[in-house]
Amino acid sequence: MPDTVPPWLAGALKGSGPGDGRLLLARLGDERALGRGGFALSSPAFADGGDLDPCFTADEEDAVAPPLEWTAPPPGAMELVLVVEDADAPAGAPACHWLVWGLPAQRAKLLEGEVPPRVGKNAQRNSEWLLPEPPREDAAHRYVFQLFALDLPLTLMPGADGDELAAQMKDHVVATAVLTGKYKRQPEDAGADAWDDD
Repeated sequence: MPDTVPPWLAGALKGSGPGDGRLLLARLGDERALGRGGFALSSPAFADGGDLDPCFTADEEDAVAPPLEWTAPPPGAMELVLVVEDADAPAGAPACHWLVWGLPAQRAKLLEGEVPPRVGKNAQRNSEWLLPEPPREDAAHRYVFQLFALDLPLTLMPGADGDELAAQMKDHVVATAVLTGKYKRQPEDAGADAWDDD
């Protein structure tokens, strides 16, 4: 049974699905922390709830992670953590696409394709941006970018997994921000089967 989605989170997300209650933001965030002090996450490459360009997905060669920007978190924040999950992954369990920590606790950005300071294991057990590749027959999947401001610096080594990261973050989240990007793959090119010379 899908986890219950807190009303504050349902109101912050663009769209809804059975995996929303299992997002890390649902587990570690709350209404008080969401957008606290004007803390916000955005991207120059897509609007909140908008479509991801294929250049950030598995459908293009040399694809990279999208650029992101954030405002300064409230006083007391010492480090930022970014988690990106596919809220519409099969079985209602969000698939992790990016685990990033060690980000500066101030107004800053990640450039398109930039390698973050510390990266953990995604759903494929790789320490990198997992390129979105939803099944072609699916409706658009929602990729939820979740930014957490913490009141302490993390001691995790690069390559840690999501459970290890969540354990260190628990009870230390002072502010959160969320941004959603959608992606639907196009059908395979039917013209590739044309072999006749007639």
